[in-house]
Amino acid sequence: MEGIQHKTVSVNGINMHVAEKGEGPLILFLYGFPDLWCSWRHQITALAALGYRALAPDLCGYDRTDAPVSISDYTCFQVVGDLIALLDAVAPPEKEDKVFIVGHDWGAIIAWYLCLLRPDRVKALFNISVSFLPYNPKAKPVETWKALFGNDYYIVHF
Repeated sequence: MEGIQHKTVSVNGINMHVAEKGEGPLILFLYGFPDLWCSWRHQITALAALGYRALAPDLCGYDRTDAPVSISDYTCFQVVGDLIALLDAVAPPEKEDKVFIVGHDWGAIIAWYLCLLRPDRVKALFNISVSFLPYNPKAKPVETWKALFGNDYYIVHF
C-alpha cells in the first residue's frame, strides 16, 4: 500500500508485525478491536508525506504478531511493555526519547495506560472515541454495555 514497509520486530518475547512509512518524528498508531494495522493505512501515508515516521503495529495476538497462550500476556500492563520494547527497538530513547501516540477504541485504552505507565516516552497523545476511565476492579464493563446497548453491541457480541 503506497510504499508502506512491513517488518517483524522481536519484542518482549514475541514477534511483532509493524507497518511503517516516512522519516521524521515518530507517530505510533494503535488500532481498536477488532481492527488491524491497516485501519491506519490512510493516516500512515498522509502523515509520512508531511514529514513524520508513521508506525502501526499489530498488537499481541492479532494478524501477523505472535499470539501467546497465556491470558496474562494480554493485560494492559503487558501490552504496554510490548509497545515500550517496540519503541526501544525502532526509536531508542537516545535517538528519540518521546513519540506521538494516536489511539482508537481498544488502542486508545492502551494509549492511556502507556501515558500513565511510561510518560517519559510520550510527547503527545491523541485518542479517538475513548476517554480515560480509571481502573475499577469492581466494574463489570461487558455487563454494563449489555444493559446500555444490548446483546448486539460489538464488544458484548464478541
